[in-house]
Amino acid sequence: MGKSFVATMCLFLLLSCTAQVSAADGTAGEDMNPSGDVPFVVNERTTPSQDGQSWELSISTDGDAAENGTTFSIKTQICLNSGICDPPVTHDITAKEGTYALSLTPPSDHTYVNWRVEATYADDSTETFPDGDWYKTWSTCFYDDGTYGGKHADGDKCDVPAAGESGLLPFLGIPMTAAVLGIATIAKKRKQN
Repeated sequence: MGKSFVATMCLFLLLSCTAQVSAADGTAGEDMNPSGDVPFVVNERTTPSQDGQSWELSISTDGDAAENGTTFSIKTQICLNSGICDPPVTHDITAKEGTYALSLTPPSDHTYVNWRVEATYADDSTETFPDGDWYKTWSTCFYDDGTYGGKHADGDKCDVPAAGESGLLPFLGIPMTAAVLGIATIAKKRKQN
């Protein structure tokens, strides 16, 4: 292979990476939501998304789409704080009474969940919302432009509670630890006597 071919490929790869970064345009921490003329309504969307916790999205047909047989598919993509995004995943969802719902669990250290909707109309034509971009749900801790943000940002790192961790357990942990230490001390004193 010639040097010019290698240089051209490097330039192509660099420009490809730049295009991916620009797809994340918008304000860090500010969700991108449907607006304007879309044939669906968002019934439910978990925001912000959290590592290891279920992220839910539910949409339903709206207006003429509900009457003319329009169907939807939903595509998601999870991006990580390291700057890498997973490949997009198309979810095959069967509508229940005109409602399309999905649930997924973002991995540790994710930045946001991208999502988009593809409408298939009665004439088999399709349209993607948003066109050429993604709706976005930011996580509880995200890395952007050299800093961490979100409710679980802790200085220069994330401090996201483990899945299923509740605020009551740490509170009970202190008295329980004190009780176990107290019982151990009493047992030790009795054994020495």
